Amino acid sequence: MKHLRNKLEAGALAVLLAVSLPVLADDPNTVSGDKTTDMVVDVLVVRPLGLATTVIGAVLTVVALPFTIPSGSVKESAEMMIVNPAEYTFKRPLGEFETRD
Repeated sequence: MKHLRNKLEAGALAVLLAVSLPVLADDPNTVSGDKTTDMVVDVLVVRPLGLATTVIGAVLTVVALPFTIPSGSVKESAEMMIVNPAEYTFKRPLGEFETRD
């Protein structure tokens, strides 16, 4: 009898979740429609890519120094290749992909 009750409770919970998920997925403030999915994608894909972009930008900035020092554009170059990717990676809230300017 207890086994049957557990199955009924699990079935009722499954139906409740199936009915409520489409409502939860209609969040207009998300990219995928679900804030949790946005956060997972952000942690597993976007943040590591942002970190890699920041590191590559730092290397490229050093490589470009012989060209940017004479032209006086070291600050602009560093901002575009290091600061912007670092801010996008570390300063924005988790799951929010738009920048606030």
